[in-house]
Order: sequence, then C-alpha cells, then structure tokens
Amino acid sequence: MDSKLTLKLNENVIERAKTYASNKKVSLSRLIENYLDSITREQNDDFEISPFVKSISSGKSIPADLDRKVLRDEYVDDMDKKYR
Repeated sequence: MDSKLTLKLNENVIERAKTYASNKKVSLSRLIENYLDSITREQNDDFEISPFVKSISSGKSIPADLDRKVLRDEYVDDMDKKYR
C-alpha cells in the first residue's frame, strides 16, 4: 500500500535528483523508495563463504604500513637476478 510523504530538500538537490531519475527512466518517488528500502532492509552480516574462497584463503593479512614501492623494488631486483 502506497502512502504520501512530504520532504523538504534543497532545490539544487531536487533538480539533480530529477535529472538523474529521468536519465535512469525511473520516477523520483520510485528512486527514493528504492534508496530508503535498501538502507533500511535488515542485513544479514552472517554470510557463507564459498568452499573455493576458503580453499584459497591463507589467513594472512597485509600489514598497514607496507611500503608498496619498496616491495616493488625488491621484486624487480629479484627478477633481475633470476633472469641474468
């Protein structure tokens, strides 16, 4: 059952939203309804990890302070040594 809702929004936001909805070929009401539905729907945080993903998981994490440039330079040096 549909009900009416009145919102007060910034005019610029309304105009951009109307343009967006028009480009997506959906009504502004439907766009807002879908958005509100998506953010208020109960989310199940307990999702199942597929057996394949479990099989390739090492359980290791990447350190937050990892310097990718140093890592890349080390890799290039190793490849240079290997293929000399």
